[in-house]
Amino acid sequence: MAKKQTENFGVHLTIDGYQGDVNLLNDMRLIFESLDQLPDKLRMKKLTTPYVVSAPPNNKKDPGGFSGFVMIAESHVSIHTFPKKRFASIDIYTCRNRLPEKFVLDYFKKIFKFKELETNLIKRGLKFPKTNL
Repeated sequence: MAKKQTENFGVHLTIDGYQGDVNLLNDMRLIFESLDQLPDKLRMKKLTTPYVVSAPPNNKKDPGGFSGFVMIAESHVSIHTFPKKRFASIDIYTCRNRLPEKFVLDYFKKIFKFKELETNLIKRGLKFPKTNL
């Protein structure tokens, strides 16, 4: 019996940015522009215009900030900023088998002037059937 060939369905890059610039993390227009421009830079197709909202504090560990999202044909990009903490949490999920990780990290590090990044690259759908359409 032949073994079923598989390949990962996609990759999910998580980025936690520390000690960013408070003003940049608090700039709704900049967050929108970063979400609007990144898919083009990665040669991905936007399905929607980015959507960014002000996220109020929740009186716990979240002092408020902005949350933004853009849906792409390959999946999505999301950003959650916490300016008072100089922190942001960013996710890029794509159904491509790989992502130019260094380019993406440099992109966000430059935009928000992070001093430190914590990242994880997760392969998703490791048992996804390899098929030719």
